[in-house]
Amino acid sequence: MTQQVLVTGGSGFVGARCIVDLLTAGYTVRTTVRSPARAADVRAQVEAAGIEVGEELTFAIADLMSDDGWAEAVAGCEFVLHVASPFPTGEPKHEDDLIVPARDGALRVLTAARDAGAKRVVLTSSFAAIGYGHASAARPFTEEDWTELDSGVHISSYVKSKTIAERAAWDFIAREGGDLELATVNPVGVLGPVLGTDYSSSVKLVKTVGDGKLPRLPRVSFGIVDVRDVATLHRLAMTHPEAAGQRFLAVSGDPISAQELALLIRGHLGPSGKRISTKLIPDWVLRAAAPFSRSVRSNLGDMGEVRRGTSEKARRILGWTPIPRDEAILATVDSLYSLRPE
Repeated sequence: MTQQVLVTGGSGFVGARCIVDLLTAGYTVRTTVRSPARAADVRAQVEAAGIEVGEELTFAIADLMSDDGWAEAVAGCEFVLHVASPFPTGEPKHEDDLIVPARDGALRVLTAARDAGAKRVVLTSSFAAIGYGHASAARPFTEEDWTELDSGVHISSYVKSKTIAERAAWDFIAREGGDLELATVNPVGVLGPVLGTDYSSSVKLVKTVGDGKLPRLPRVSFGIVDVRDVATLHRLAMTHPEAAGQRFLAVSGDPISAQELALLIRGHLGPSGKRISTKLIPDWVLRAAAPFSRSVRSNLGDMGEVRRGTSEKARRILGWTPIPRDEAILATVDSLYSLRPE
């Protein structure tokens, strides 16, 4: 009998890719959407990946902020990929706007999975739950590290939400998980080919740079991983016997600076990339703007900081081999251009 997997948040950038990966691997998939209208968006993204949508993909209505629908969503599913989580482009007015749905949604999904007798949940966490609040480290961060929320340095609401949600998930498993197994996938910035206009904040940054809409660039760096590799890692963490109880950092190569990103995209686009600026914003300008901008204020701690992570554990235990960093970036650019009207 074909195994059935529940994917939460199937209309999102990572969720849709997880569905594509699972269907390609021969699983049947049920995915949650917040409203029936979103089902069409999921189908369109899956079909954009070259898969004909049939009875192997079904839908359930459920929301992270409500208990309704979760028992029905997970019924009959052996595995759950809990991908759904809020990820805004800017800093919210109140941190609980992110923390509460991320934490409470994870606990709702885990409770429903346990009660339904599911074998394992794979939670989409983030490098945000690993690499922040620390003094600068010469060594790469690993799965043994946790973001330090009480370090005294400013931590963004998003970083707090991912850290608190993952901590709550592991606490749940230890306290009342029963036979339910948990693994987490902790990606850095997720890029890769888009399947529609619903994509990640990392992709939006690439689009903004590629469109020449940033006349000056902040002095920041970030890690990159391809969304196709993130989906594959979820499936490996779902099925591999040694993955239960483990965290897996998803990163491809070294971090890239915003300036290096702009140079790479500009060179790839040739003459049409001339509009892309590679000039930096002086740090003092951002510091001066911080009192007037919540978003700038939340990112001041990233200026000049290079946080490195290693995916050695995923490579060693799961045999995971990610697409090279620059290839993931350029695949993102090419897919964004393919969506533009002629």
